[in-house]
Amino acid sequence: MIHTREPSHQMHGTRATVRNALGASRRFLAGCVRIDTRALAAFRISLGALLLADVLLRARAFTRFYTAGGVVPPEVAREAAPVSITSPLHLSSSPTAVAALFVLHALVAVALLVGYETRVATFFSLIFALSVDLANPLVLSHADTLTLWLLFWALFLPLGERWSVDALHAEGEPRPTVSSLATAAILSQLLTMYLVNAYQKSHSEQWRSGEAAVLILGLDDTTYLFGDALREVPALLQLGGLTWYYMLACAWLLVLLRGRARILLVGLFVTVHASFALTVRIGAFAFVAIAGLLLFLQTPFWDACVAHTRRLERQRSDLQRRLEAAARALPARRRRPLLTSRTRHVTLAVVLVALSSALVVGAVGDERTPDPVADAADGATGALTAVATQQTEWNVFAPNPRTTDRYYVFAAETTDGRHLDVYNDRPLSFDRPHERLHHQYPTYRERFYTSNLGSARAPGAAPALAEYLCAEWTDAADAALTGITMYRIEEEVTRETVADPENRTRRAVELHRHGCDGRQPVDLESPPF
Repeated sequence: MIHTREPSHQMHGTRATVRNALGASRRFLAGCVRIDTRALAAFRISLGALLLADVLLRARAFTRFYTAGGVVPPEVAREAAPVSITSPLHLSSSPTAVAALFVLHALVAVALLVGYETRVATFFSLIFALSVDLANPLVLSHADTLTLWLLFWALFLPLGERWSVDALHAEGEPRPTVSSLATAAILSQLLTMYLVNAYQKSHSEQWRSGEAAVLILGLDDTTYLFGDALREVPALLQLGGLTWYYMLACAWLLVLLRGRARILLVGLFVTVHASFALTVRIGAFAFVAIAGLLLFLQTPFWDACVAHTRRLERQRSDLQRRLEAAARALPARRRRPLLTSRTRHVTLAVVLVALSSALVVGAVGDERTPDPVADAADGATGALTAVATQQTEWNVFAPNPRTTDRYYVFAAETTDGRHLDVYNDRPLSFDRPHERLHHQYPTYRERFYTSNLGSARAPGAAPALAEYLCAEWTDAADAALTGITMYRIEEEVTRETVADPENRTRRAVELHRHGCDGRQPVDLESPPF
């Protein structure tokens, strides 16, 4: 009898061991994706501030880039958009109506920043950001894409749990941390970006050797501030480029590490992104990435911050009381949430499955016989597939960095016979318009826009710009333009010519030739190279 019971005891022991191992694994994974609610608050404030700054910066080129009479009319925007969705900004041709949407966008960003009706503010921030992006896809960068993804995953997170108007009106104490499918999704978004970019860079000898960073800082049209000084130390740049490449490949440690090790690694990523912001003019990408990295900082970091700031308690207490009083004066938020926690989790799971399925469909393709019933959903499926496949396209300076400096010359003839470069507002010349080429662009989005002129994704962009210049250009002599020929001048950058642009090999790419007011395009002076 004793011998017959041994297998039963052994099976029971094995099951208990498996249960304990699974429980320990589950606790470990939950701890890896656990986010402190103070990190969520810091992320919300950062993202709200970035959205507000973005609206204000875009407003500088409001008429040029976002109205029907600008350089990107609705038909060109739809042609270049990755999805077949019309932007709400195109529903009206009135600049006043578009300006009103910009104002609403800014107000929603402020609501997100202060945490008032946070989930509603997050939703409308996503809608407005997507609307502005679709209104002019030609000025977008990876920063805009990352912002949309972070806003989407943030819909399922309690961003207003701490440091918010909502928190002051809430009943009970805020949760110290959250760990869920949503926290795993938003952390995975940053990891996906880094690891996909690392994979693409792994196909480049320039990145594997560190040479890429030297060449990137050699581009005058993107390098600014401290970048000019750093390019004088190529050995340091090469070491930095190699370090960044391996950091990207090891980005998965951002989740697996805990405690001080994670804080140190997050600090390294933040430092590198900050160095990008001070050396390379690539828009808000560095700042959006830093906002996302705040989510990886767990409770020990925020407890340490509280301990170090207690000495400032007296100075800040008066200001804090005033801010809290102003926040409490706002109408209290609704007691019942729009969606229950269970509903949010189910919705998120469905979204993840749909995105994964769309990614597979996009990769495998569809060769079925056309079916009128099934084709009715092709538009939505195509949009979903485009969104999902974007996660495989985090190609920031990858696989190979661009090694050509660029500047633009728009050769034009006026009705009184003068030949001008109307893009740089000077007599016609094919020489550099500025010693530092980034001065050619009044905003960083202008550089993204010009890089799309003549591209396959937006064949109508160059003709639309030429027509705009024909209609809008005027000078003191009241002359008009008879024709424009648009050129992109490219300078080949090598390690030897990083600091010697005069000895670079140049070539001219004709983007478009256009006759104004129905005229035939005119033959003007051609580039000498």
